Amino acid sequence: MSQHALLDVQSLEVSIQSMAALRGLSMTVQSGEMIGLIGRNGAGKTTFMRTVMGHLQPSGGTLTFGAKDLVKASRSSRAADGIGYMPEDRGLVPQLTVEENILLPVWVSKTLKARARLDFVYGLMPEVAEMRDRKALLLSGGQQKLVALGRALAVGTRMLLLDEPFEGVAPALSQRLSEVIFALRGKDLAVVISQSDLNHSRKFFDREYVIERGANVAKAP
Repeated sequence: MSQHALLDVQSLEVSIQSMAALRGLSMTVQSGEMIGLIGRNGAGKTTFMRTVMGHLQPSGGTLTFGAKDLVKASRSSRAADGIGYMPEDRGLVPQLTVEENILLPVWVSKTLKARARLDFVYGLMPEVAEMRDRKALLLSGGQQKLVALGRALAVGTRMLLLDEPFEGVAPALSQRLSEVIFALRGKDLAVVISQSDLNHSRKFFDREYVIERGANVAKAP
């Protein structure tokens, strides 16, 4: 266990409807690192991210972020902690505009300034700024991925959890998502990206964790 890890996960156990989904998963993420979480569909990648976000409750192990015990923390505290999450299914509110969707987690935070966070997101993704007044339900699946990334970036000042960001999008958009995500390299922001295959983004990772049936298979040194 690293004393200085931003995220420290040790022997994490999670069950969903009495079925074991995570079986002793361990990993650490340092501030500024870009980590790959690699595994087949159903390996437990989404379960891990949902557990960090407080959607699922661990039955064993430890989960700390900085000095904070996330197992005991309220689900709504993640925004204040600076953790941004991009779910694989995007999770946008269809009737809200692009800008409203991006600001949803910002409004929960007592410290983030909406204008500053929007400027940051729009600076990284000008194409999202152009869509700011459109309702989410009018966007293509690929455009929704960009907005979901923008929402994660708006609140994720310390860590981003990106669940299969390149899955199911056209190659050109996948390339664009890669450009935005990997432009964050070298900053204090920690990024964890789950993937079911080892595509072009692998070379960008500082380290990888391979997960199978909810457990570590191999860990990069």
